[in-house]
Order: sequence, then C-alpha cells, then structure tokens
Amino acid sequence: MKANEVRQMSPAELEKKLSELKENLFTLRMQHAVNQLDNPLKIQSVKRDIARVKTIIRQNEQRHDA
Repeated sequence: MKANEVRQMSPAELEKKLSELKENLFTLRMQHAVNQLDNPLKIQSVKRDIARVKTIIRQNEQRHDA
C-alpha cells in the first residue's frame, strides 16, 4: 500500500482500513504462533501499513485543527 493511495481515502475509509489491517495482523500473529505462517515478513508489511494509515489520520486531524 502506497502513502498516495492512503491519502486519497476519506476519514471513514481510513478507519475501516485500519480495523481491517489490525484484524489481519492478529491473524498473522496467530498463524506465526502455531507455525503456519509461510512468510513472516507479511507481519512487518502489515505493521508498516498500519503506521501509514495512522500517520495519515493524524495529519488530517492536525490539518483540520489548524
């Protein structure tokens, strides 16, 4: 997921995407715990996507507050 893609989303879409990513991260962690995860780097990728979404949400909040 690119930052440009995230910036084009509405606030409601960002919140929905954030919850989906958190659920995905939980699932990946569970799979990793029981040794069913094929690619452990997916966890890192999802964490970075979560950080991107949170960053954009925060930037939008600051933009509206100013």
